[in-house]
Amino acid sequence: MDNLALCEANNAPLTPITFLKRASECYPNRTSIIYGETRFTWPQTYDRCCRLAASLLSLNIAKNDIVSVLAPNIPAIYEMHFAVPMAGAVLNPINTRLDAKSIAAIFRHAQPKILFVDRNLETLARATLHLLPDEEQRNLLVIFIDEPDRPKRISSNDQLDYEELIRRGEPSSSSVARMFRIQNEHDPISLNYTSGTTSEPKGVVVSHRGVYLSSLSVIMGWEMGKFPVYLWTLPMFHCNGWNLTWSVAARGGTNVCIRHVSAPEIYKNIESHGVTHMCCVPTVLNILLQGNSLDMSQRSKPVQVLTGGSSPPTALVEKVQRLGFEVLHVYGLTEATGAVLFCEWHDEWNRLPEKQQMEMKARQGVGILALADVDVKNKKTQESVPRDGTTMGEIVMKGSSIMKGYLRNPKATSEAFKHGWLHTGDIGVIHPDGHIQIKDRSKDIIISGGENINSIEVENVLYKYKKVLEAAVVAMPHPMWGETPCAFVVLEKRKTGQGDCDDQFMTREGDLIKYCRENLPHFMCPKRVVFMGELPKNGNGKILKHKLRNIAKSLVINDDNTIGIKH
Repeated sequence: MDNLALCEANNAPLTPITFLKRASECYPNRTSIIYGETRFTWPQTYDRCCRLAASLLSLNIAKNDIVSVLAPNIPAIYEMHFAVPMAGAVLNPINTRLDAKSIAAIFRHAQPKILFVDRNLETLARATLHLLPDEEQRNLLVIFIDEPDRPKRISSNDQLDYEELIRRGEPSSSSVARMFRIQNEHDPISLNYTSGTTSEPKGVVVSHRGVYLSSLSVIMGWEMGKFPVYLWTLPMFHCNGWNLTWSVAARGGTNVCIRHVSAPEIYKNIESHGVTHMCCVPTVLNILLQGNSLDMSQRSKPVQVLTGGSSPPTALVEKVQRLGFEVLHVYGLTEATGAVLFCEWHDEWNRLPEKQQMEMKARQGVGILALADVDVKNKKTQESVPRDGTTMGEIVMKGSSIMKGYLRNPKATSEAFKHGWLHTGDIGVIHPDGHIQIKDRSKDIIISGGENINSIEVENVLYKYKKVLEAAVVAMPHPMWGETPCAFVVLEKRKTGQGDCDDQFMTREGDLIKYCRENLPHFMCPKRVVFMGELPKNGNGKILKHKLRNIAKSLVINDDNTIGIKH
């Protein structure tokens, strides 16, 4: 076999942008994007992306230049997931929920050449630009995105807008061929900044190869089938929409784009367009509870929902499924290029009682095909923990879908990849059937009198209480045990009565503590329940436990077991 060698015919670099070309050729009559009254077919989306890529090249965008975009889930940000890498550049989707100071910090670190801005975010963008040095402002070309069916709003500072770039882009047949033929599959395709729940955000660089394999793995792990109608309730800026930006194209599906995620908007689009799939964090599952359930008499199948970002309580999954949704739990992180564990359902689980089925659904699952290996290891010895469903360790993984590293941060990259694995910082167990289940973030473990308390386990019990909408548990100081659980709870809105007074509030706290003592070992029960109108969250909907920990640190338990404020 010595005479066999790699050549152009048998060695094409892997890249997800080829999914677009295939979709335009294989599904010429399929709708690619729905956004309000706007409709595109896959050939139209292909043409628009080619034109945008050609315009980017005419603006002297070079290989590996950063192109940032600040926009909600609209057609433009979807198209840029193809057009920007087709021009050889690297896409940098910005979290629209960040403030100007945070976005400016990202710009100073990423050093983008172009910034695309949704017109409705112009105020935020200009506030961000004012925080940058004059030279950086001059070097950053800002291009606004107006609604496709609305006239451009002219201002003296605007030179180009998004639709104008598409209109004036004139790619030749030879340039289009080059757009879909990358030289190195390990080249970066996207730069995504971590949400920064436990530390300063870092720029995660992911490759064409990693995204290609992750996109196909999502299709297989979710068993999507062909022609899905996908509702964009998950932000595309959140880890490239868990790679569904590319996966939907690979399946010739339809992207239903919406600006605002609300119960009325979700249910309206599901009914209007026959939505089959959607992704979301558990916060959106709570939003679904605030709307009307689906009319299942008019639907042959429930809407398939992929949820992740944090562990959804079993009680929450059970409530959502009764509304006409089939929930599948996944686990992922930006550094792993999206979802890497899928809770693959076993047919024999269908014979289990409903409560036990919901517990199975709350597991994070088994590794995607793109991973070479995933394990749970003792943090001190780096030995694999027993597959007994109880022994805890850190979740680690390796494979082609893992990030290339952190941009301009070799120290953090080396730390993340020590011992030859990506270290997630998440604490979990492995069950005998190979399914991994997260128990906590390493920072969220509560150590009380030498006993480890999983905050997620306590939260799961609180969520089962009928009046609890959201719950988060963190450590608070204790004079004897060092730490003890403190629960922060959001209750369901009362439909009648606005005159609840403080003593009724305290009674409710006592009810919850009593309920926990009836359902948990006493050392795991919260010693304090703090009621809030809403829990602090980051732009991706994750609860900011470090902020809750700061509140809990101000609370102390006195010798007589009463609660006081630390001065």
